[in-house]
Amino acid sequence: MQNPTLELQIQTLPDNPGVYQYYDKEGKILYVGKAKNLKKRVSSYFNKIHDTAKTNVLVKKIVTIRHIVVPTETDALLLENNLIKTLQPRYNVLLRDDKSYPWLCIKKEPFSRIFATRRMVKDGSEYFGPYTSFKTVSTILDLIKELYPLRTCNYDLSKSNIESGKFKVCLEYHIGNCMGPCEGHETLENYQKQVDAIREILKGNFKESMKDFKRVMTNLAADMHFEEAQKIKEKIEILENYQSRSTIVNPKITNIDVFSIVSDESAAYVNFLQISHGSIIRSHTMEIKKKLDEPDEELLELAIIELRERFQLLSREVVVPFHVDLGENIKITVPQLGDKKQILDLSIRNAKFYRIEQLKQLQIVDPDRHTKRIMAQMQKDLRLPVEPRHIECFDNSNIQGTNPVAACVVFKDGKPSKKDYRHFNIKTVEGPDDFASMTEVVYRRYKRLLDENQPLPNLIIIDGGKGQLSSALKSIDELGLRGKITIIGIAKRLEELFYPGDSIPLYLDKRSETLKIIQQLRNEAHRFGITHHRDKRSKAALNSSIESIPGIGEKTMLTLIQHFKSVKRLKLATEKEISDVIGVSKAKKISEFYKATNEN
Repeated sequence: MQNPTLELQIQTLPDNPGVYQYYDKEGKILYVGKAKNLKKRVSSYFNKIHDTAKTNVLVKKIVTIRHIVVPTETDALLLENNLIKTLQPRYNVLLRDDKSYPWLCIKKEPFSRIFATRRMVKDGSEYFGPYTSFKTVSTILDLIKELYPLRTCNYDLSKSNIESGKFKVCLEYHIGNCMGPCEGHETLENYQKQVDAIREILKGNFKESMKDFKRVMTNLAADMHFEEAQKIKEKIEILENYQSRSTIVNPKITNIDVFSIVSDESAAYVNFLQISHGSIIRSHTMEIKKKLDEPDEELLELAIIELRERFQLLSREVVVPFHVDLGENIKITVPQLGDKKQILDLSIRNAKFYRIEQLKQLQIVDPDRHTKRIMAQMQKDLRLPVEPRHIECFDNSNIQGTNPVAACVVFKDGKPSKKDYRHFNIKTVEGPDDFASMTEVVYRRYKRLLDENQPLPNLIIIDGGKGQLSSALKSIDELGLRGKITIIGIAKRLEELFYPGDSIPLYLDKRSETLKIIQQLRNEAHRFGITHHRDKRSKAALNSSIESIPGIGEKTMLTLIQHFKSVKRLKLATEKEISDVIGVSKAKKISEFYKATNEN
């Protein structure tokens, strides 16, 4: 560490939980973080070279460290979240988005109205939500309207106003959508019972409303009021239908929040499901742009704090894919089996689909940005000096040593460039020698590119392990290209990448896009090589099975073999039968050739 003042600041940090803040020489905030042990966490930034360039740049910029000590790690987590939102440091991920979500409000007033709003007014009214789409809100409001006749007017229905006859019933009363509390046709007690039932539905508890309706329906049927009973039955069906659309997990599971995370190199996607009385009552996925290659644990902790605050979640149990630290008051469950594991898997699936959708949208809206992102990622993953805009992959194909051929496929900007693909017939190697074949084709490919002044690739991939890589390197060295092009070998197990002079392979994350492109290159080289090999083998087989007849070309012979199915049947065919296929003059030559052969 170069800065003695900084070293002194770190030495005097406490070993307690807290939040640290990094500032640059101009006093601008760079980063806010939380720690179980402030001294250990902050020291870790300065005593090693970091994997990501961004973190190394951040560390170089730090001039001042400030910290706040708090009693527990939970306090540190909450304080960190608040400071990130307030200060918006450059190197922190921001979990905010600009949406204001809709809420359902039960207004604090006599004969409460229930309506959707994007503004929360702190007047004692109850708010349910926020919901992640207005479509959900409309569906719930339609459900409430079909079940309970509530007022939609905004009159002040105080007892004195009703008794003085200030209001008159409107059309809603006459068509049966409202019971007319404005003229005293409905009691406050009866109205509020309906509001209580709606409150339970909004919490996800359909059971009580269902029981009430079933009891009323039975009573009406017993009293021979079949039409009214039928109407109640329809309401039960509406409620059951709505409840079945809200995925039933298990009625025993009540009030838990489920969080999952799916991440790639540049972003993480956190999905959240709220479970109440065995039903999923809310789902939301958020995208977090990574700044310093933060681990999933850290991102999920931040997202959970943010989402619980934003959606006012009060449940005491959280289901997650791995352990996170949210303090002592919240139970953390990492399920391995059962209903909770199923619901966690559902959450993960939602996050995966959201990620795929976002990437597809990016590809459509801004294909260049999508390509740049993949190229930058490949450069980082494969430790390349430049982005691999031009990649070439070699594959040998010989079956039991016959007809040895090789294929070279070319990818430009991460996509196949089929016009640049090349086949090679092995010329200098006798018998099945894959290593010598590889040396030959690599030499021939790049000798030609150099002679013709063609652009060289940024990356060469050799399908094979260390042996094949060494063989290719002989040609690269002979042509003086060592150090100018990166060359790597892929072992048969796709995760292993070999670099020249390094006996330890590099393993890529199976989920990474870099590995997917390398797999695609390798499969394409294999396919292209095998196709050429088959064609060559077919020609060789044809040449060995038919004699060379003067004046008759290979194409004509192929047509005849396809027609007569074998050489033997062709020899037995009459001149007329042959002429029907290829014409009189050629048929005469073939017929005379076979006649002369038989006589000999």
